[in-house]
Amino acid sequence: MLVLDSSVALTWCFADEATQATDALLDDISANGALVPGLWFLELGNVLLAAERRGRITASDAAARLELISTLPIYVDQNAIARAWSEILHLARAEKLTTYDATYLDLALRRRLPLATKDRALAEAAKRLDVAVLP
Repeated sequence: MLVLDSSVALTWCFADEATQATDALLDDISANGALVPGLWFLELGNVLLAAERRGRITASDAAARLELISTLPIYVDQNAIARAWSEILHLARAEKLTTYDATYLDLALRRRLPLATKDRALAEAAKRLDVAVLP
């Protein structure tokens, strides 16, 4: 089990962003599951919608990708809302992250799980706090 940032999941939606490492994470998540905050779904939808509006993908492409991702054993942590204006905001300030990115880091810290992200600032903050970073 790991915490999955949207930046990794989005590599499965765009062939030019996929790597062997992100494909391996897909296999790992298929077998062992992943944990996400609720905002993960909104982030995925927003990026796919933006790609659709720019003509990078079609609405049916976006739907197909979301259908594939929906088959994965991805579980939602429900605690982020209660922590948003306290622990997560404090973590975002301390690590110079957005509150969105701090939500993933907070989840990894609380659950003592590795964090799968392609976001450089988030990965660096995680490493500073001794959170394992994948890929």
